[in-house]
Amino acid sequence: MNYIQNLLLIPAFLVFSACSSKADFPVSRVTPAADISAKKSKDGQGNFNLEIVVENLAAVDRLDPPGKNYSVWVVTMEYGVRNVGKLNVKNSKKTTFNTVTPFDFYEVFITVENKGDLEYPVGIEIARTKI
Repeated sequence: MNYIQNLLLIPAFLVFSACSSKADFPVSRVTPAADISAKKSKDGQGNFNLEIVVENLAAVDRLDPPGKNYSVWVVTMEYGVRNVGKLNVKNSKKTTFNTVTPFDFYEVFITVENKGDLEYPVGIEIARTKI
C-alpha cells in the first residue's frame, strides 16, 4: 500500500514543481553585495505570480548616482516590457517583493529610477535574469 501511495505522489510532485520557476540574478556591478532571486508561478485563474527576494541591497539614495526607487520590470511574451512595481528597500538585510500580473513573462529586471509608475525604464539597470 505504501508503495502505491509513493507512486501516486511522484506525478503530483512533478505537476506542482512544473508550475513554478526560480532564477538567481547575476552579481550586479551597481550593487555587488546584493543577492537577488526570483520565483515565477501560475495561479488557478491564469495569472502569474512573481516573488523576488533581495538580501543586502543598499538603499537607492546611497547609490552613485542616487535614485528615488528600485522599479521591477518584466519582459512579456506579447506586450513587451511592463512595470510591475517598486522594491521598498531601506538598507535592510532582506526584502521581499510580491506581485500578480496577467502577463506571461520570461525575463525580470530591476532598475534605479527617479520617478515611479513609469511605462518604460529610463534609469540604470542593476540586475536582470531569465526565468
